[in-house]
This record gives sequence, C-alpha cells and structure tokens, in this order.
Amino acid sequence: MSAIVNKVLESSIAEELEIEAGDEIVSIDDTPMLDMIDYNYLCKSDFITVEVKKKNGETEVIEIEKDYDEDLGIVFESAVFDKIKPCLNHCIFCFVDQQPKGLRESLYVKDDDYRLSYLQGTYITLTNLTEKDKDRIKRMHLGPFYVSVHTTNPELRIKMLRNPNAGKALDNLKWFRKNDIPIHAQIVLCPGLNDGRELERTLSDLAELKNTVLSVAIVPVGITQFRHENLKQVDKQCALETIEIASKYKRVCCSDEFFLLAEKEIPPAKYYGNFVQLEDGVGAIRMLLDDFKCRKLPDKINKPLKVLFATSYAAKDALNTISSKLNKIKNLITTVLPVKSEYWGKDITVAGLITTDDLIRTLQNQEGDLVVIPSVMLRPYSEDFLDGKNLDYVKSIVNKEFLVIQNNYSIKEFVDYLYSI
Repeated sequence: MSAIVNKVLESSIAEELEIEAGDEIVSIDDTPMLDMIDYNYLCKSDFITVEVKKKNGETEVIEIEKDYDEDLGIVFESAVFDKIKPCLNHCIFCFVDQQPKGLRESLYVKDDDYRLSYLQGTYITLTNLTEKDKDRIKRMHLGPFYVSVHTTNPELRIKMLRNPNAGKALDNLKWFRKNDIPIHAQIVLCPGLNDGRELERTLSDLAELKNTVLSVAIVPVGITQFRHENLKQVDKQCALETIEIASKYKRVCCSDEFFLLAEKEIPPAKYYGNFVQLEDGVGAIRMLLDDFKCRKLPDKINKPLKVLFATSYAAKDALNTISSKLNKIKNLITTVLPVKSEYWGKDITVAGLITTDDLIRTLQNQEGDLVVIPSVMLRPYSEDFLDGKNLDYVKSIVNKEFLVIQNNYSIKEFVDYLYSI
C-alpha cells in the first residue's frame, strides 16, 4: 500500500511541516490506510501522529495538533492506496471495449471499485462486492454510491453484463435499503434489450426501494464505429417512448441526449431536482442555458473580436441560442462550430470524446481570433486530448488563440473575458 503525495496545498499544515510531492504517508496513529476513506476518518481528530517516508528514504514521525475537522492539505496521487478493484464484467455495451488502440493508457482501465464510487462518483455494478466490503460499508455507514443498474431482471442483467454475479443486483440493492445506504442509479438504455417493458420493470423495482434510491439517470448507449456487438442506436421513437415511461416515476430523469433525439425542448430546471447526475449528461444543457440568462452582458467590447465556439453536436443548439444573443454586443462576432466525429463515428456527439484531428479539421479555414472550448475535451488538470496530443499541437496548426472554459455548465468565464479586453 502506498499513499504517495501528489502535491501539497499552499498555507496548509502539510506545507508548514515540509511534506512534499513524492513523500509517502505510511500511517496515521500507527494505522495503515487502504484509501482516502481511511485517511479522512483518521484525520478527524484534534491530535494525530503521522508517519512520513520522505523521498530520500528517511522516515519521520510527526505529532500534529489541529482543529478536529481541519484538513492537512495533502493531495494524493490516487484516491485508493492499494489496488483498484477491477471490473469483472464484459458488458455488451462497454465503451472501453469500443476503443481502438493508441489512446491514453488510463482510457483502457476498467474499475468497479465501491470506494471510488463513494469518493468520486464513479459508477459501479456491485458484481464484485464482497461480504468484507459490505461489512466496511455498513460499519462506516458510507454512501451515497453510484450504481449502474441497467436492469433488475436477473437473467437479462447476466446477459447484458456477461457475468453470472450480475443477477444479484436487486438483492444487493435491498441490502442497501436495509442498512440505510443511499444510492444514485444509472440505466444505460440499449434498444431491444432493457427498454420498453423491461425499463418499466426496472423503474418499478427501484421505486419499491423508496428513498434509498435518490435519483435515477437514463442515458442512451454510446456506439462507436469500433464496436463488435450488434447494438442498436437510440432513435427518435425510442427516445420519445423512454421519456414517456420515465415521466411516470419520481426522481427519474432522462439525459439531455434523449430530448435532442426526440426533438423535444430541454425540460426546465425543476425536472432535474438538484442536478445530482450532471456528470452523466443529465441537465447539463439546462444548467448552461439558465446560467447564461443570469449573466449581464456588456453593450460593447473595446476591440473587434471574432470568436469560434468549438463544441459537440449535443451542445450546438444551446450554444446557437447563446451565440445569437452574444452577437448583439458591438464589436463581437461569435460562430458555433460543432465538431463532427470522424474518429469515433457519427453517433458520438459529446465534447469529452473530441480528438485533435477532428477539432483541427473543423477549425481549419475558419476565420476567427479566439477559439473557445470546454475543459471536458481535455484530461483533467492538463492540456492533453484523449488521443495523446495536446492543445499546443492544435494551436500550432490552426494558428489561433484558445480559451478553455473550466466550468462546462457556465458561460461566466467567457463573459468575464469580454469585460477584460
């Protein structure tokens, strides 16, 4: 087990104690740690003893007096300090299996770790959840978890996940309810498999779990041109039917893509509640549109500026609405350029999967001073695209300046930029 320090926050306890990136936190109060769950639990004290193994191999034992909830200011290389629990499924719709070779190594990692679900909101299937895991969850009362349910029909779930343990999903969910452990559920909708009556069955079963299920997100299966399975894409009729079925149940939301495919307006904010499954594309467009309504725009900017919004096809309608209003600002011209995915195939329409070549192809021969892109196109805390090339590479070819919007659900950073020029 290795709790390796990635960085230390400024003006923190760790900085004051000269803990550095590359150091290892061996234990707290003589207790080794499996993950950030242990770390956070052990740090909740007025007085702790931390054993640190320095980069040079020397070991220090440091006594720390602090406020009970005060954080040490350490960012670790990973949220788990032992091995990540791997995914043991072979889902027929698995996106990782629909990728070609040559992308970032991290894109081929398939985890199914309840700890990452609790700490970072990643989805788990519960097929590798052991009794030891359950004992820890119950003892520490962890939650909520994000669970990829897909279907509560045992035989169908075994077929879709290709794992004999997949049929135990409803039993596990009932265990969560018995122990008052909340979850957020996800359903990847595959037409001809878990849609229609099967979707009705799944939502009905989840409804019986009452407040244990905080939310349900239904998302369409993503299909690339590299797929090996005979899967069907969600079409307009399927989207309309799914929206209608979901409307019968509380706390169930369809992702934005369903409304785009159904050619229906994006619902108002109240449909999404607290936007708890925003990272799954549930309510992202509504949040962006509502955020824009709240922004005070300048009447003019100090110099002429041509802006290109490079975006996904999923977001183009929302950005067209925003662009039409921005263009009323004197000296500003904005154009929305949806990026066609020749790399993945026409059915992939989200910004997080845009590659450098597709982006360059879209921007070449376009007049503009500034290109605006969402940070979701890049690997977190970097300027790397998923194909391994970086933003500097794109800049060198298209010869334009870029503004990377960090908050993908807000237009504030761009508006602030207009006021700054």
